[in-house]
This record gives sequence, structure tokens and C-alpha cells, in this order.
Amino acid sequence: MAAIDKNRPSEEWIAEMRRRFPCEAEIDRVLTHKLQRRAGPGYSPVSLETLCKGIEAQLKDKLDDRFEILEPKWLNGGASKVQMAFKLRWTQPGVGATVTRLVLRMEPAESIVETSRLREFQLIKAMEGVVPVPPVFWADPQAKYFPYPAIIYGFADGVAKPTGSVSNVTGLGINFGPRLRPILGPQFVDHLAKIHLADWTKADLSAFDIPALGTQAVEWHLNWWDRVWEEDFNEDVPLLRFTAAWLRANMPPIDRLSIIHGDYRAGNFLYTEHDNQITAWLDWELGHLGDYHEDVAYAIKDSSGHYAEDGKTFLVNGLMTADEFVEQYEKASGLPIDMKAVRYYDVVQAYKSCVIVLGTGYRAVRGGKTHQDIVLQWLSGVGYPILEELRQLLEEVA
Repeated sequence: MAAIDKNRPSEEWIAEMRRRFPCEAEIDRVLTHKLQRRAGPGYSPVSLETLCKGIEAQLKDKLDDRFEILEPKWLNGGASKVQMAFKLRWTQPGVGATVTRLVLRMEPAESIVETSRLREFQLIKAMEGVVPVPPVFWADPQAKYFPYPAIIYGFADGVAKPTGSVSNVTGLGINFGPRLRPILGPQFVDHLAKIHLADWTKADLSAFDIPALGTQAVEWHLNWWDRVWEEDFNEDVPLLRFTAAWLRANMPPIDRLSIIHGDYRAGNFLYTEHDNQITAWLDWELGHLGDYHEDVAYAIKDSSGHYAEDGKTFLVNGLMTADEFVEQYEKASGLPIDMKAVRYYDVVQAYKSCVIVLGTGYRAVRGGKTHQDIVLQWLSGVGYPILEELRQLLEEVA
């Protein structure tokens, strides 16, 4: 069999990926588009002027009145995406003449996580009034106005970590300290319960296919990540092949579909330091419909936490023990936690992490497709400790 050049995939090979790993329609569109443009030019810096022209073009199609873009500047954070902050002077429906602080969030040529800006837009809209989220205004999911797919949302006040504190890359390991834990911790649990209890059937989630109860949602999710691995890996990893087979053989049936955030952790929420209230949940790009145990497993995994001051008590997301989280979540949501299902999704998360850093992270850097090449190259090395974590998990459950 002829070797496949994944940096210049043929239409026949792309069609084979789509056939082998059927995904939701919007996920299929995003992954297919990624492969179709892969042989094209790599990432080149995009100027603020270019982004402002894209905003002007989009808003001319969306707004009747005149508007003005003010104070555009680069925004830190959101490592997998390009972000720009700006102000918009305009006549906002229902508000009148105003100046609104906004953020443009745009893909690079190829991201470490290829996702849909339309799905992200719809999920944030669906969560308005459920949990704190930034307002979303416009999306450009097929890059009609911008160099790459983008979304424009409102600027949210707050910080991700206490002023003066430190954390690892992407906000992992934030230490909120003993004073903030009992204030932020209950909000952290309560908001997740509200997300999972939300009636998503009343929202516009047209970019999502609705799985049947049972194992269909799990199967679609595995197809998504199995496809990403097949499309992106450079060197095959037998442990990941074994994991994929084990996950398919042990899919837990779902009797309730919930909105899943997909990256629910410290570092992805903002809070205001004057009152210590969570003001916004960010990074909804991995959101989908599925099993609430998936978010629970992610929220209590070790990599997002640290030990308390006594050096003995481990705090998930730096806020509470895993047992305390489970107890508070069950009380807040009324939903039972099946620890066997949590362990299954522990394996899913470790598998996905390996796919992202060893597969897509490598491929995006190899092709010169990202503005975060140094960070992604560093993350590739993190993949091997995650592989060891995965091996240990499989020894326990397989």
C-alpha cells in the first residue's frame, strides 16, 4: 500500500477518512476543510488592520447604521486561537447608541484543536441566562470575512487567577488559596450542575446532530477523535490503538443527554476580585451533547489540581477534594454519579489529550500552520507522561 502524505492528502484519502469515521455533520465539515487546505500556505502573521477590515466587512452586512471600530489590540490567552480586543461604537438593538467592548477569536491556519466557531457561538447563546457567559454577537464559521473562521463576542470582566499568582501553561494548577476556595468552589460546582440540567431542546443548536439515547453519542465522540488521530499522527502508538478498541467495547449507555462543556476547569472561568463572583465561562469550542459524567471526570482529574498547604490533601482544580466535588455536584444537580462511568471518561480524556498533543499538535507545527509553534512543540513532550497516565488507567479498568 502506498504511503500517505498527510501534509498533502488526496481527495480519495479524505473521502476514506469520512467513510471510516462518521461524525456529526458540522464536525465532518470542519475536519474535512482542515485536510483540504492542509497543502496550502502555512500560517503568516495577520495584521490588526486586516482583522479590522474583516470586522468592517461583516458588520456592513449585519448592521443598518454606521459604526466605528476603536482601539484594536492583541489579546493574550486562548492559546489555540488568535484573539483581538476592540471597542465598537454603534447603535445596539434594544440599547441605543453605545460603545461596546468586544473580542475577535479566530483560528490560525491549523489549530491544535480544530473546532467549529458556529457550534461555539450556538452553545454560548444557549447558556445565556443559565450560567455566566460572555455575550456573543456574530460568527464567521466559513471565513467569509476573515482569513480563517472567527467569532465576535463581548468582553467579560474578571481574572482567571488571583493577582500575583502563577500557573502552568493554559492555566492548569492555579492556586486560589484557602480564602477563595470556599467562595469559588460552590460556584464552580453549581454552574456545572446548571449546564447539565439546562433544557437544550429550547435552544438553536442547528450545528449539532442529536444522538439517540444509548451509546450513539459516545460512538460519535470516539469517531471524532479516532479520525483526528488517523489524520494527524506521524508515528503510530500501539497503546492508543488498544485504547480506542477498549473504549468502543465498553461504551456506557446514556439515559440523559446534557450539554457538555468539554473543558470545564480552572483557567476557563473569570471572576471579579472585588466580590469573588464568577463572571464568565469561556472556551466552549469542545462542547457537545453527551453524558454529564464526561464533564465530571474532567473536573476532578489530577492534572488540573494541586496539593493543599498541608502537602497531603489533593484539591481538584485547586478548589476542593474529588469526594467533596462529587458530593456537592450530586446535591446541586440531583443527578447520581456512577464512578464506573467516571473512570471510563478518565480514559477518554487521557486518550483525547494524547491525540491532541502527539497528533494534531505535532502536525500543526510540522506544517508551519500555527502562531503558537513553540508552545505546541513543548506540549508534544507532555504527551508521553499522559501516555503513562493512560497506561496506568487501563491497567486499572481493562
